[in-house]
Amino acid sequence: MAASKPVEAAVVAAAAPGSGSGVGGSGTAGPGTGGLPRWQLALAVGAPLLLGAGAMYLWSRQRRRREAGGRGDASSLKRNSERKTPEGRASPALSSGHPEGPGAHLEMNSLDRAQAAKNKGNKYFKAGKYEQAIQCYTEAISLCPTEKNVDLSTFYQNRAAAFEQLQKWKEVAQDCTKAVELNPKYVKALFRRAKAHEKLDNKKECLEDVTAVCILEGFQNQQSMLLADKVLKLLGKEKAKEKYKNREPLMPSPQFIKSYFSSFTDDIISQPLLKGEKSDEDKDKEGEALEVKENSGYLKAKQYMEEENYDKIISECSKEIDAEGKYAAEALLLRATFYLLIGNANAAKPDLDKVISLKEANVKLRANALIKRGSMYMQQQQPLLSTQDFNVAADIDPQNADVYHHRGQLKILLDQVEEAVADFDECIRLRPESALAQAQKCFALYRQAYTGNNSSQIQAAMKGFEEVIKKFSRCAEGYALYAQALTDQQQFGKADEMYDKCIELEPDNATTYVHKGLLQLQWKQDLDKGLELISKAIEIDNKCDFAYETMGTIEVQRGNMEKAIDMFNKAINLAKSEMEMAHLYSLCDAAHAQTEVAKKYGLKPPTL
Repeated sequence: MAASKPVEAAVVAAAAPGSGSGVGGSGTAGPGTGGLPRWQLALAVGAPLLLGAGAMYLWSRQRRRREAGGRGDASSLKRNSERKTPEGRASPALSSGHPEGPGAHLEMNSLDRAQAAKNKGNKYFKAGKYEQAIQCYTEAISLCPTEKNVDLSTFYQNRAAAFEQLQKWKEVAQDCTKAVELNPKYVKALFRRAKAHEKLDNKKECLEDVTAVCILEGFQNQQSMLLADKVLKLLGKEKAKEKYKNREPLMPSPQFIKSYFSSFTDDIISQPLLKGEKSDEDKDKEGEALEVKENSGYLKAKQYMEEENYDKIISECSKEIDAEGKYAAEALLLRATFYLLIGNANAAKPDLDKVISLKEANVKLRANALIKRGSMYMQQQQPLLSTQDFNVAADIDPQNADVYHHRGQLKILLDQVEEAVADFDECIRLRPESALAQAQKCFALYRQAYTGNNSSQIQAAMKGFEEVIKKFSRCAEGYALYAQALTDQQQFGKADEMYDKCIELEPDNATTYVHKGLLQLQWKQDLDKGLELISKAIEIDNKCDFAYETMGTIEVQRGNMEKAIDMFNKAINLAKSEMEMAHLYSLCDAAHAQTEVAKKYGLKPPTL
């Protein structure tokens, strides 16, 4: 299935409507998702609804209707509001009303004098005279009666705005803190403090403040959400860089490994042992474990592959390489491949580089190494290097169908759909029986038609899917991609049938269960059934990071933050690339921030 192929893992995440995260866990939202509730959209994990902050900022609420009459923060809920100007008199609805009793006249005068000082400060502010504005706001603060919380909070916030213009970020944060202490749901002060924390490199504090702002604004202000996304990405990258550097290598599940190798047809290292490589005794032992004829680490590694004893492969390849054996080039490529599978790209690259540089090596070895290095570069978000490797592979081995198949997937990621279709066509010309390439071609054509809003081409692409699954009835990938297109077309019943067919063909493929679970949520809003299917995915493959990530996202929306964080952490430990890990940390940090906001301010988005 898609989430377990080299480039294809990222393709399905980026190109497929409602798809899950693959190697990179990033992409674009499906074009037909506009009519769905936002929590359902976000369950298509990997589609960056509201960018990287999408898994947290998923809820759509009615924007608060506030009276505009002089209210200090009335403009703060306007979409894209810059929040730069100082504020006028606090709203009468929030003030304490007319004073009564002894000293009332004196109190009224104090407040009026404070307001007059603030108004003078506003004039200085608008004239760009920020030092004088600060003096006036300071006077207003000193004159204001201490029990007038809302007025006083406005004065502190206005002074913070002046400090902001002078780029005195520490003072901005301090004054905003005073304003928030006096008025805990003061959006303008919270957002200004968030920006100050960003400048002071206090990312955690910045995220908590902007999360509170997003909730208070009902997720309606793009400026706030963009800041949240920016901070989440920075935090995610920082944490992922440190974690990935020190992570313990983890072998994926056997199903993942077999699915990975199945995406190659011209890969020498994944082919079964040849007759000449087996002992005479083994040739007569059909169905029994084979023993290799030569004392070769590489051939021993190949035997372990057939036995699915994957943990021993790297060490056996190293023996062949150290001995400079007959199969050293093959051993380098096989070792590099397993380094990639366990997420150790730094160890894989020197081996791939060496194979590519071996001019005397089998051209198919070199082309395969270029495909894998190109896929690695794409995971690392280096598309130019990736494209270069695929192009070189096509130059040195123009009859290699794998080159065109995987380059076609790369082109989808780069939104070069016409070029992708041309590559898939070349792959099909070289290998007419390639069901995978034909299914991917249909999906590329479908995406192109839907992006262009061309209904006749959409129907043609859907008809193409029908032809593919009829001609290649044993190709689970064809059913899976067709199901995603059907879901996008809101043909949920038929999509469900396609996922059932996938499960029939590949009952141990956890990713299919996750997609089917997401379909239940989108189609029937059946949370219990969706969670049951995703739990089944984890039962089948407890190394399925996509299942943990999806479960975490659902738990966020149910308000179960602790469980969500636990799920995200499990996914982080299984991440196969630093980029994917950064994405997962963003989700986890967003959940943490919402937990802190709930504790501090009692703010929670609506839950399922």
